[in-house]
Amino acid sequence: MENENLKPERRSLAEYLSVTLRGFLMGTADAVPGVSGGTVALLVGIYEELIQSIREVADLRHLQRVFRLQFKSLLDELPWKFLLALVLGIFAGAVSLAHLLENLLETQPLFVWAFFFGLVAASALVVSRRVRVWKAGNLLLLIAGAIITYLVVGLVPMDTPDTWLAFFLSGMIAICAMILPGISGAFILVLLGKYQDVLAAVTGLDIPRLVVFLLGAVVGISLFSRVLGWLFRRFHDATITLMIGLMIGSLRKLWPWKMELATADLAEPYINILPVWEGQTMLVIAMAVAGFGLVVGLEGLAGRRKTVTNPLPVPAAED
Repeated sequence: MENENLKPERRSLAEYLSVTLRGFLMGTADAVPGVSGGTVALLVGIYEELIQSIREVADLRHLQRVFRLQFKSLLDELPWKFLLALVLGIFAGAVSLAHLLENLLETQPLFVWAFFFGLVAASALVVSRRVRVWKAGNLLLLIAGAIITYLVVGLVPMDTPDTWLAFFLSGMIAICAMILPGISGAFILVLLGKYQDVLAAVTGLDIPRLVVFLLGAVVGISLFSRVLGWLFRRFHDATITLMIGLMIGSLRKLWPWKMELATADLAEPYINILPVWEGQTMLVIAMAVAGFGLVVGLEGLAGRRKTVTNPLPVPAAED
C-alpha cells in the first residue's frame, strides 16, 4: 500500500482551543503516576490523529524540503498547528497541576486514586463503543492486554547501567509506553531503574544526558507511531480492543485501598486489599463514581455535538 499523507485538517480558532484543552487533560494525566496520557487521548477522540500526525512529521521524505529550505511548502503539508496546540496544552497541564496532584497524592491518596480509577474504568467502557465488530479474536486480545498490563505494574525494577546507551534506550521505551493507553511512561522508567536518574538530570539541568534521553524519545516515537498507524489502518478493531485491555489491566495500579509491604525492592511496595466499610469508604466510592460519571458525561456531550471525527482515511470499496 502506498504511503498516505495526513492532510492538515482545517480548524477554527475555537477548535484549536479545544485541542489545547484535550492536551491539558493529557498533561494532567501524565503528571499522575500510573495514569497514561494515551488513555486520555483515546478517550477524547484524538489518539488516532495524534499517532498519524507524529507519523507524518517523522517521515524522512520531508528532509528533502528541509535541505532545500522549502519550509513553506513543508508546513502546508504537515499538521503542525494540531501538534503545536496539543503540545501547549500538555505542557500547561503537566506544569500547572503537577504540584497540586503531588500534594493531593501525599495528603488525600485514597480520593485521588479513586477518582482516576473511576475515570480509567469509564474510559475503557466508552472506548469499547469504537470497536466496529466484536469478535472472539478481539476478546482474546482484550484479555491478553489486561494480563500484560496487570503483570507489568507489579514487576521488579531492573538495574540498568549508567551509560549514554542506557539513557537513549530508556527514552525510546518510555515514550512508547507513554503514548500507549493504560501504561505510564514514568512507571516504565521506574521499572528500567532510570526514573531517579532522569529526574536528577531534569532538576540538575544535566544537558548532555537530557539531550541523549530526548533523542531516544524522538527515535522511539517516530518508529512506534508508524507501527501504530499501520495497525490502526489494517487492524482497527483489534488494536482498539488490545488498548482497552491495557487500560483494564492498569486498574491494578489505581486501586485506592492498599497495604504497604515491608520490602522496598518492588515497583509497587504494596498490595491491593478490600476496603474496611466505614464512612470514609463511602466517600472514596463516591469519588470513583464521580470520575466514572465525568467520563460518561463528557462522552455524551461529544456524541451530541459530533465534533470528534475519525481522521484516518477510509479505503474506497473495490468494484
